[in-house]
Amino acid sequence: MAETLMFNALREATDEEMARDKTVFVLGEDVGHYGGSYKVTKDLYKKYGDLRLLDTPIAENSFCGMAIGAAMTGLRPIIEGMNMGFLLLAFNQIANNAGMLRYTSGGNFKIPLVIRGPGGVGNRLGAEHSQRLEAYFHAVPGLKIVACSTAYNSKGLLKAAIRDDNPVLFFEHVLLYNHKENLPDNEYVLPLDKAEVVRKGKDVTILTYSRMRHHCTQALKAIEKQGYDPEIIDLISLKPFDMETISESVRKTHKVIIVEECMKTGGIGAELVALINEQLFDELDAPVLRLSSQDIPTPYNGRLERLTIVQPEQIAEAVQKMMEARV
Repeated sequence: MAETLMFNALREATDEEMARDKTVFVLGEDVGHYGGSYKVTKDLYKKYGDLRLLDTPIAENSFCGMAIGAAMTGLRPIIEGMNMGFLLLAFNQIANNAGMLRYTSGGNFKIPLVIRGPGGVGNRLGAEHSQRLEAYFHAVPGLKIVACSTAYNSKGLLKAAIRDDNPVLFFEHVLLYNHKENLPDNEYVLPLDKAEVVRKGKDVTILTYSRMRHHCTQALKAIEKQGYDPEIIDLISLKPFDMETISESVRKTHKVIIVEECMKTGGIGAELVALINEQLFDELDAPVLRLSSQDIPTPYNGRLERLTIVQPEQIAEAVQKMMEARV
């Protein structure tokens, strides 16, 4: 076991898969000689050359289109978005090409493509660099969406995403790159479609993902002091949801709180509420509660920025409110 930072875990996953499969290559802005905006590809060009660590112009629509064409011909591209918000410039390529070509070609083409990079509300990065794109792409058929949250799961999930024959949007949070964790020395690959039960409990199910997983665990001390025993589930797979794990928990606790950094209007939580009400309504003892980001562009000011996203103390308050409400 070796303690590893999350950005190095992602680098290890990329390195191992490039060594295992010569069809894997990385492209994006500054991924080669510079090593990526968060050093996920640092020095890999020395090992694999400039054609497998391909520095591109600042033209997301062009290099995303090129990567999709490469995937159609049998290569396995990994697109690094310098900031995931910039990939809105390639929305057409991701939605109309990556997501649909396997279907519209009658299965003649596979699209083994990973689109990964930093996103989420950082630390005074401003509105344009604080985008959460998971809900933007959630309605696009043909895409898988994954949000890693720890050094351990980021490595295992990225390896699985690279090996998958479908396009995978792989979301990393900009404030988690320095998350430390001991990683096994042996190789491991994690399933893309499974949630993780972070903490077992019996009183209330807390569904969360990405950075909010850590806000939920930070809130644990206050929740336990109140005398409650929450079950915390890291969704990991945002499309499709692991409804088997979610259902098992809801049938045990009968109460659900969703904690997300996504926007409340049309967000991941909104879709989860709809599915839980459709499939598990009779199991609920209270309406599902959503804790989401404010529906405003993220302010640059640090204090205002903090007010736009869910904080640990709000999670503890929400649990207490739900548990004390009359059924």
